[in-house]
Amino acid sequence: MTTLTLSPVDLAATQDQPRRSLVRDIQIVMTRELKPVLRDPFSLLFGMIQPLVFLVLFGPLLSGSMRGAFGDGVWQWFVPSILVMTTLFGTSTTGANLLFEFQTGAHERMLVTPLSRSSLLIGRALKEMVPLFGQAVIVIAVMTPFAFDLHLGGAVVGMALLAVFGIGLGAFSYALAIAVRKQDWMFWVVQQTFLFPVMILSGMLLPLETGPGWMKVAAKFDPLSYVVDAERALFSGDVLTTAVLWGWVAAIVTAALGLTVGIRSMLRSAG
Repeated sequence: MTTLTLSPVDLAATQDQPRRSLVRDIQIVMTRELKPVLRDPFSLLFGMIQPLVFLVLFGPLLSGSMRGAFGDGVWQWFVPSILVMTTLFGTSTTGANLLFEFQTGAHERMLVTPLSRSSLLIGRALKEMVPLFGQAVIVIAVMTPFAFDLHLGGAVVGMALLAVFGIGLGAFSYALAIAVRKQDWMFWVVQQTFLFPVMILSGMLLPLETGPGWMKVAAKFDPLSYVVDAERALFSGDVLTTAVLWGWVAAIVTAALGLTVGIRSMLRSAG
């Protein structure tokens, strides 16, 4: 019978191997995903086109036609909506990057690494939040001279809430990409089919108070509506309110469900 012995050098190398942790794995994945963004900073500016178009064209329409509907001013009501919209569009399309990795084989190479499956999802979703944070800073800086009051504490909490919500959306997006990886065109069909009803029912663009009763009922089942209400309260400086509490509940539940579905989908794809 043979016995395996480790030399002092091998034993030291084994002991020196870093212990895996979720935070470290997330950092590795996030750093990897951010490198293309850092090499192409113009993508951040390109991503500003859509929110700026809504601010320039849609905001004045709200201000002129529904002036009395906004207690703290139209921009205090609409700017948080634009930040939520930017997060919604950015994180819900992250699965498209995974579809590209399926084509190149990069996803399979990531699966054989010792990185935890949850870190692959969280790291990629947080990577999407980095340019979104940059875009949020630009939007706030642009709108501050136009009667938009910045409450820094509420804004910081609001961006943290969006990060949690974005993790859930990103995980759902990756799960969708895995499910339709053999018919990648289905990703955009499903994403667009769910995106716009969820966005409209959230009251993001127009207040729902004057809408039909069935729409108000449907909005209560839309988690995004609670996030939108929370962001408006936070950016108005109201941190300790019921709206903020329900916003955190919606964000945390979305993140928990998204990670559960996303991790299970990733494990099945690796099998």
